[in-house]
Amino acid sequence: MSTAGTVFFDRSHTDDLITYLSASPSPYHAVASAAERLEKAGFRQVAETEAWDGRSGGRFVVRGGALIAWYVPEGAGPETPFRVVGAHTDSPNLRVKPAPDTGAEGWRQIAVEIYGGVPLNTWLDRDLGLSGRLALRDGSTVLVRLDEALLRVPQLAIHLDRQVNDGMKLDRQRHLTPVWGIGPVDEGSLIEYVADRAEVAAAEVTGWDLMVHDVQPPSYLGRDRELLAAPRLDNLLSVHAGTAALAAVASAGGSGSAIPVLAAFDHEETGSESDTGAQGPLLGNVLERSVFARGGSMEDRARALASTVCLSADMGHAVHPNYGERHEPGHHPMPNGGPILKVNVNQRYSTDGVGRAVFAAACERAGVPWQTFVSNNAMPCGTTIGPITAARLGITTVDCGVAALSMHSSRELCGADDPFLLASALKGFLEG
Repeated sequence: MSTAGTVFFDRSHTDDLITYLSASPSPYHAVASAAERLEKAGFRQVAETEAWDGRSGGRFVVRGGALIAWYVPEGAGPETPFRVVGAHTDSPNLRVKPAPDTGAEGWRQIAVEIYGGVPLNTWLDRDLGLSGRLALRDGSTVLVRLDEALLRVPQLAIHLDRQVNDGMKLDRQRHLTPVWGIGPVDEGSLIEYVADRAEVAAAEVTGWDLMVHDVQPPSYLGRDRELLAAPRLDNLLSVHAGTAALAAVASAGGSGSAIPVLAAFDHEETGSESDTGAQGPLLGNVLERSVFARGGSMEDRARALASTVCLSADMGHAVHPNYGERHEPGHHPMPNGGPILKVNVNQRYSTDGVGRAVFAAACERAGVPWQTFVSNNAMPCGTTIGPITAARLGITTVDCGVAALSMHSSRELCGADDPFLLASALKGFLEG
């Protein structure tokens, strides 16, 4: 761990993160909320179907649940490299199936599909709302956010499962179907209800991307309120930090030595293989078009990418007090110890020695402490958008994040100071 410099903790950043998390129950809301913050910072949205100019200033592109934003400082040439903060907007959850209305034994239920690596038991006995988007007949979309107790996945009473504490086994098809009423199956009722709440005609709804979310709001936790308990910390904490860092760098006019970028992708939790995921061409296209808009050539593009660096910011694991043996003995990241550098020599994380130096320099510039995470050799290692970005674009990429417990749970836990420390480190990196 490095403790270079001194940082003054700013809980107002975490307060704003709580506001952001509450406003962002789906990737589409996360993007809309980030876009609103960027617009307030002077960025303007550009359409992919329009020609782009090369003037200085902030711009962003929105595609579904993904957002790419960048700031061109005065004097930037076509060969000017990029400094990219990468993150993702999606979180593991339960998503509504195409034929949603179902039921059994006199109960009305909603058919759901499991999205990503979900600890299934964390979705039991929680009050759930609905969020996402409706696609209309005219090709437009409408965001939907119902923050109320509409659904619940009820656990079987212990009286009917006496061995539940010896190990619960949930059938992913049969046991995760939420209830939302009593009575016979009513075909079309869910979309009619959601459309009515969204103030659109149900007959105009021809598609939807809906998901459930826990309606319990984020909160500080602990005797000294030094922890943050919240849904979707993985990975909206990083999206929020990246947005704040980019807005701060832009407000200062940028350094001129690099073009700061925020890339917030969708579908990381399922492999990133989509037009809005890190394996798609979205980021590469935006960077290339930015070069061309400033009068550059393919030669300039190659020169710019050769010096480009990406920090892939995603949540990592804090050492668990009840399962210490699951962690690598020499690397025990703690909450509020600063952002973590994530290392795996098999390239599940993309960090190497050069990347470590880049990360250390960013933290030193920001005056924040940092830690290192390495998986126990006996445990499998997760992965991020980092290796994908490095391989797809051929750019130096470093994996970092914030240490947390209960990753992928419906509700996760991290240090209350770490969001600000990460945002400070990302700002230091983007200024580089």
